[in-house]
Amino acid sequence: MMDKIHWQHRLIGITGARGVGKTTLLLQYLSKRLDKDRNSSLYVSLDHIWFSKNTLLDLADQFSKSGGKVLVLDEVHKYANWSREIKNIYDFYPELQIIFTGSSLLEILNSAADLSRRAVLYSLRGLSFREFLNYDQGCDLPIYGLDTILNQHQEIADEIVSQVKPLQFWNDYLNHGYYPFYKEFGELYHQQILAVVNLILEVELPMLRKVDVAYIPKIKQLLAIIADSVPFTPNISKLSEKIGINRATLLTYLHFLEESGLIYGLHQNNEGISLLQKPEKIYLNNPNLAFALGTNVDIGNIRETFFLNQVSINHKLNLPPNSDFQIDKNWIIEVGGKNKKSNPTCDYYAIDQIETGIHNKIPLWLFGFLY
Repeated sequence: MMDKIHWQHRLIGITGARGVGKTTLLLQYLSKRLDKDRNSSLYVSLDHIWFSKNTLLDLADQFSKSGGKVLVLDEVHKYANWSREIKNIYDFYPELQIIFTGSSLLEILNSAADLSRRAVLYSLRGLSFREFLNYDQGCDLPIYGLDTILNQHQEIADEIVSQVKPLQFWNDYLNHGYYPFYKEFGELYHQQILAVVNLILEVELPMLRKVDVAYIPKIKQLLAIIADSVPFTPNISKLSEKIGINRATLLTYLHFLEESGLIYGLHQNNEGISLLQKPEKIYLNNPNLAFALGTNVDIGNIRETFFLNQVSINHKLNLPPNSDFQIDKNWIIEVGGKNKKSNPTCDYYAIDQIETGIHNKIPLWLFGFLY
């Protein structure tokens, strides 16, 4: 992400789920600037107690008068009037560049002040398998486009395998490689994921989606049901009866969980999807969540969750009639193990536990090199 952001723009927004590294990204950027100009940059977290008696505009005014140039605002969703005040800072202090981060639930497009015309927005995801290998093993493996992987997977896999044995680190990634904080927490990694989930449900949903705190236990129950049986084919009527909420509220909560980066809803057709349209299948967002939340971790589900998580960042996926996934309304792909049976409707197979593929059988791990 560091190399993709147009840092010269005056207003930059970075959103993403908790724990994917937004704060670290900002601090890394600032550390590069400090070598050139130590006194012109300021990092502020908007949950700081200073803001109980001061405003963001006050801060910008003081900083500008002190020669400030780059104002970095972390976790803007924790400040009540963040969008309006950022717009005012942008308009009144043209010498300031503003970079801000916020929850994946942050509604930039629907904020009270229209920032969408002013801000360049980026969405940060967790580590891909490629990024995990680079981070964990000190590799320098490149990104490959989907077309390239589909058509040249044998040559690409041979090149990667000559540098690192992907399957040696495959299970590590599925278990604890998506959120970069795995190095910091070690054996407590899954407990930290649960803490992140609780913060999303207990703090961010009430704050940013105005969910009544009395209903948070029902959302936790919903997430637990999904985690225990993914890929989950929802029967909305039975599920709403079991949890004790009506159909419309249940579908709204599913939408919130997807916005939060906790689940992924797969539809047969992605066009014109409404808030109240139920997904055909529901997956957890990434395999690490399955190990942290699920009591019944199924390898078939882990494989499909990995594929969905890695491919969906740059491509549209939907559920075809007789297979696992359709990408961009073009390629139909099935995900499975070495003994996956052939399917006449399938264009390609993403196969687990193989180093290199042949013909239309592609190593599943290679789809972790799309970003």
